[in-house]
Amino acid sequence: MREHAADPPVEERIGDPLREREETVAVAESCTGGLVGSLLTDVPGSSDYFDRGLVTYSYDAKLQHLGVARETLDDRGAVSEPVAREMARGVRDVAGTTWGVATTGIAGPSGGTDEKPVGTVFVGVAYAGEWGTQSSDATVSRYEFDGDRLAVKEQIARRALRDLLAEVTTKRNGE
Repeated sequence: MREHAADPPVEERIGDPLREREETVAVAESCTGGLVGSLLTDVPGSSDYFDRGLVTYSYDAKLQHLGVARETLDDRGAVSEPVAREMARGVRDVAGTTWGVATTGIAGPSGGTDEKPVGTVFVGVAYAGEWGTQSSDATVSRYEFDGDRLAVKEQIARRALRDLLAEVTTKRNGE
């Protein structure tokens, strides 16, 4: 499961900046089925910053556990930028964490379309700023990965953690 890992892997690099700032993270996963949370908890001491992971594979799970709007799911489908944004915000707010990370995509081998081929994923990262500062925000990025289902899932999970690390680093530098 380390085929797409850097050295050291991102899951080992995310802990120190979160610990230093006393920040926490929760994840909402669809296509990765818990892999992001699994990677995070592979690291000893991750309980210092990892709160929870929710696998919200179905529309109903996204609606009920993350507050993703029914209209968003109906209009755009689960594999979309607005759903990834709502998932990341939803898990952040439900868990009461500093950061929320979400993955929604098509791991394959079927389910793709011309517009959203197999390997398409949206990764959302949401930040909770201090009340009254209007600094809370969420970013979403679209990616396309190649490989079989397991390879695509691993690439998505590591990309989600790299996106989180990039956002944590940006916030640390005051941007």
